[in-house]
Amino acid sequence: MENVAVISLGCDKNRIDTEHMLYRLVRGGFGVSDVTDADVIIINTCAFIESAREESIDTILSYAELKKTGKCKKLIVTGCLPQKYRDELEKALPEVDAFLGTFEYENILDIVKGTAGENTQTDSEAVATENCDYNNAAFYDAENCGRLLTTYPHVAYLKVAEGCDNKCTFCTIPSIRGKYKSRPLADIYAEAEKLVADGVKELILVAQDVSRYGIDIGSSLMQLLCELEKLPVLIRLLYCYPERITDVLIEKISSSDKIAKYIDIPIQHCSSKILKLMNRKTNKLALEKLIKKLHAHGIVVRTTLMVGFPGETQTEFDELCEFVKKLKPEYAGVFAYSKEDDTPSAWLPNQVKKSDKIKRVNALGRVCADVTKEFNSKQVGKTLRVIYEDVDFDKNRFVGRAQFQTPGVDGVVYIQGTDLEVGNYYDVQITKSTNYDLYGKVVGGDKQ
Repeated sequence: MENVAVISLGCDKNRIDTEHMLYRLVRGGFGVSDVTDADVIIINTCAFIESAREESIDTILSYAELKKTGKCKKLIVTGCLPQKYRDELEKALPEVDAFLGTFEYENILDIVKGTAGENTQTDSEAVATENCDYNNAAFYDAENCGRLLTTYPHVAYLKVAEGCDNKCTFCTIPSIRGKYKSRPLADIYAEAEKLVADGVKELILVAQDVSRYGIDIGSSLMQLLCELEKLPVLIRLLYCYPERITDVLIEKISSSDKIAKYIDIPIQHCSSKILKLMNRKTNKLALEKLIKKLHAHGIVVRTTLMVGFPGETQTEFDELCEFVKKLKPEYAGVFAYSKEDDTPSAWLPNQVKKSDKIKRVNALGRVCADVTKEFNSKQVGKTLRVIYEDVDFDKNRFVGRAQFQTPGVDGVVYIQGTDLEVGNYYDVQITKSTNYDLYGKVVGGDKQ
């Protein structure tokens, strides 16, 4: 049996696409291995901004060198990079055996087998392909087209839509992923139900804009949440645009015992001037009111902040720093604006120097870190419900997450305890905090 390894770059939406590819490959008779033992290496790329493209290209070149040694027989590149730059890549990277865009994952098995273009499916495979709506924004039938999770077995990301219609002036997503298209609610529920039946205890809803869900198909995020609440699972909301977070949604998050008291809202900036240049549909006053309201309802806020957008002077940057100090979003990712040639913002005057962007990223990053540190310090003495996930042998502690921590981005809880089982919840008394992480000890029995 030949082995396949997949390197997934970029966002959580890409991760889901990778998991669907892995499922098809395993179902088609391939094993999954580390890259050192792989006969076939697949790189699922990101092309959102310049740094993401550079990472993708560097990764491709690195494994192209490995292929030259003969250890890797076939190198395949998938995802956003070939979706946008296929012609250029085919000319520049002859070492790559095949390129697949974001809506061509149904071909991965034939490409790996070397049977692309041949009718080699068995009857059951043909039925599965027919039932999978691959050409409709990469959606999959939960029964026939499953996923091989790359997360912990008790956590899964759940894509609710594809593409984007927000038309932010800095963003390349519409040119890569197309217009916004919601998945049918029944399709999402069926996949969620299967994931929960397989042991998933936390579903993380993702899309380019989760809060826009259903607007194009006569449904809504509220309807989706009400359906998913029927399942014994914790629901987490990422990528919710601030202008679509209603009082009803806030009340739902606050009152439901199935929804994490946490929301990710990528505000990008607070300056009304900069927001207008970004073609964002909100302003500073509205953002202030929203974050205050979320905090008043006990909801932790994660956000994304962009510095160095064209026209941002020291005045607007200082305004953003003061906004963070005042509103205190508990978690924030800080990024420098990337000038993308095929976006409207690339043509705006007053582009900010790279050196200034780097300084602003570092300065705002320190402000955000101080806010997170302050939030963490307030957890000391509390007893939190924590899901156990891993072991840190260097620290000699178990590792888990509180409800206000998203995997991989918001820090962890280091736990003292005995006989813990992965995927179970425990009552943990917090005894210490650092800039990003918490420390505590189990004080209650496991909770399923």
